[in-house]
Amino acid sequence: MRRAILGLALALSLPVAALAVQPDEVLADPALESRAREISQSLRCPVCQGENIDESNAPISRDLRLYVRERLVAGDSDAQVIDAVTTRFGEYVLFEPRAEGGNLILYAAGPLMALVAALGAWGFLRRRRETATPVVALTVEERARLKSLMDQDS
Repeated sequence: MRRAILGLALALSLPVAALAVQPDEVLADPALESRAREISQSLRCPVCQGENIDESNAPISRDLRLYVRERLVAGDSDAQVIDAVTTRFGEYVLFEPRAEGGNLILYAAGPLMALVAALGAWGFLRRRRETATPVVALTVEERARLKSLMDQDS
C-alpha cells in the first residue's frame, strides 16, 4: 500500500511543463536552453487561457517556442526576443505587461481603489459612531412596568 501511495505521489509530482517541450525543440547548449525555458515561461500562449508557452501543447505554442530558440541561436538578447514576440502578437502574450503608457493606469488602479475604499470605510464608521444614540437607563417606573410584564408571561 505504501508503495502504491509513494508511486502515485511521485507520478503526480512530475513537472507537467516537461511534457509540452518536445525533444526536437531542446537546444544542444544548456545555457541557451535555460534562457529559452525562462523566456517561454514568461510568455502567454495566444490561444490558451492563462498557460505559458512552455506548458502549452497548442501548435502555436510550439511555433513560438521554436521561434524563441531561433532568435536565441541568432544571438538576440532576452529582451530582444521578448520584443520580437510582442511585436508579432501584441502585449497580450506577456504575463507581466510593461509599466508604460496605458498600462500605468492599470497598475495604479488597484492601489487607488484600495485607498478610496479604505477612506470610504473610515468615513462611514466615523459617521456611524457620531449618529449612534446613547443608551439611556430605564427609570424606576419603566423598570417596574417591565417587571410586571415579565411576571405576567411566566
